[in-house]
Amino acid sequence: MKPKYTDYTDSNGNNADSREKIIIRTSIIGIITNILLAATKAVIGLMSSSIAIVMDAVNNISDAGASLITIIGTKLAGRQPDKKHPFGYGRVEYLSAMIISLIVLYAGITSLTESVKKIINPDIPEYQTASLAIIVIAVLVKIILGRYVTTTGKKVNSSSLINSGEEATLDSIISASTLLAAVLFLAFGISLEAWLGAVISVIIIKSGLEMLKDTVSQILGEGNDAELAKHIKETVTGYPDVLGAYDLVLNNYGPDSINGSIHVEVPDTFSMDRLDRLTREIQEEVYLKHKVILTAIGIYSSNTKDEHIAEIQKRVRDIALSHQYVRQIHGFYFDSEKKTIRFDAVISFDAKDRREVCRSVYEDIKKEFPDHDIKIAMDTDFSEK
Repeated sequence: MKPKYTDYTDSNGNNADSREKIIIRTSIIGIITNILLAATKAVIGLMSSSIAIVMDAVNNISDAGASLITIIGTKLAGRQPDKKHPFGYGRVEYLSAMIISLIVLYAGITSLTESVKKIINPDIPEYQTASLAIIVIAVLVKIILGRYVTTTGKKVNSSSLINSGEEATLDSIISASTLLAAVLFLAFGISLEAWLGAVISVIIIKSGLEMLKDTVSQILGEGNDAELAKHIKETVTGYPDVLGAYDLVLNNYGPDSINGSIHVEVPDTFSMDRLDRLTREIQEEVYLKHKVILTAIGIYSSNTKDEHIAEIQKRVRDIALSHQYVRQIHGFYFDSEKKTIRFDAVISFDAKDRREVCRSVYEDIKKEFPDHDIKIAMDTDFSEK
């Protein structure tokens, strides 16, 4: 029997409610920490006329806003499926991650604008020992916060938390650079504040663009996780009656919320009740082991009664695989009465023209079996990297 969404747990065995609480708690810690750091850095930056420190404070405010968006996104994503969205609202988390990326990008552009103004009209910074000591503490706090948030984000598979954690780690590097500029000024009287602010801004912009690229890729729909696909196929083919597992398609409806479909190859002697039991057992085991709901299992029947047909299958396979971009064939079936040969051919995305490859395979097999009707379905390996 297929598991219900309300019984869902993530890949670490956490209940969905527990995952939401972890993300919210981590985000609140991030908000409080960043607000305290922003206030402290703003005071120090204004007192010392340091544009780099002020921009660093602005970046902390954007981090706090990002954590707030993470909380909102997580609460919205946790809504139960309904008629309008029967697969749930999990993808809202990807939207919140995208908003965080845009906030980071905006902060970087704003910072770069202010830094360029200071390069044109520079101010002489005035540092104090106490101020520098506070910056050192801020660096250490951001390093700890970054590792904590990133580790938690990976544990609960939250793109928003991972983005926030990576940003916090980046902030620690930025703050350390600001500290270095202060030391250089005190030691040699060289003011690099505005230039450092510009460098920091470019780093922030680059980080924002990379986050945005990754998040948009998730929203568009990425290919199957190759490792997960491999393990699912291993589970399915672990059944003695399953001769092969193909055409695995995984649809991501949010972090740790995956539906999928697969084709299995079984002997052509199977009865309907035996097929029914097998498919239900496969659905249950795949969910229990991998937390993937197989909404559909297609069936390929394999000829098992005739050695002559097995020889034909081998010849067809050899011809097909002799073509460079044919990765595999499956779903083979030979109908001696109608003289029909049918199978699926998996053709790599590396081929310049996949249809042309399929046509070439057809022509070569047709030459070998001119009196037969050849039916080839061009297939895709969604786990191909």
